[in-house]
Amino acid sequence: MIRNLIIGGVLSAVFVCAALISFVWTPYDHAALDIANKLKTPNALHLLGTDHFGRDILSMIMVGARTSIAVALVAVGIGMGLGVPLGLWAAARQGTWLDELIMRGNDLVFAFPSLVIAILITAIFGAGAINAIIAIGIFNIPVFARITRGAALSLWRREFILAARVAGKSAARISVEHILPNVTNLLIVQGTIQFSLGILAEAGLSYVGLGAQPPTPSWGRMLADAQTLVSIAPHMALVPGFAIILTVLGLNLMGDGLRDYLDPRLRVARV
Repeated sequence: MIRNLIIGGVLSAVFVCAALISFVWTPYDHAALDIANKLKTPNALHLLGTDHFGRDILSMIMVGARTSIAVALVAVGIGMGLGVPLGLWAAARQGTWLDELIMRGNDLVFAFPSLVIAILITAIFGAGAINAIIAIGIFNIPVFARITRGAALSLWRREFILAARVAGKSAARISVEHILPNVTNLLIVQGTIQFSLGILAEAGLSYVGLGAQPPTPSWGRMLADAQTLVSIAPHMALVPGFAIILTVLGLNLMGDGLRDYLDPRLRVARV
């Protein structure tokens, strides 16, 4: 529904704007320690309070939004950039050993969640945002490959594709010129969903210490820091928790709204 698209777009835009503004301005230096004002509840000076080191939570949320969005965006870009061509290739070679090889490779990656992949990468290269991006990106590749292959297979049986084959076009050219434009709407919706899952994955990796490292703020690590202080300073957990919830909710609503808006069958039904 359009309502979901609007609500989701507004929620997502709030956090995107916060992330962009943090490049040029935050209420305080997000890394500045002020022990004298630690664990302050929200007040006129610190709108969302301070943490156990006296850091301004609003400033950390703004910079943390930048971290989460950057990690999720690049990870989705990796997944889409590699997964879509693999899906198109597999569909064009349906039933061959190449199709089987690509899909069994996808199954192998699916067997290892992003957290397990991150642990493996961290054990080799160390913890950090770059390794979190790689881990989430690798997990996204089979998602986009499967979505693309499934949608493309149905298109390969359509009359306009048969006409293109009769005209002498190669499988690669048909995939780029005819198949890809017809699955773009589906990929946009799936990309929105994977973006929200990427933010959750980044928060989870940071929570266990495998994501962005100090002094770079991360919503997941803010939750980890707050877990032993919930009874003393509940705002330390509530603020980053609600930031994650609202951002993921906004992206999911926007994905649902885009699906309804871009689906021609639903568009006809609304008319």
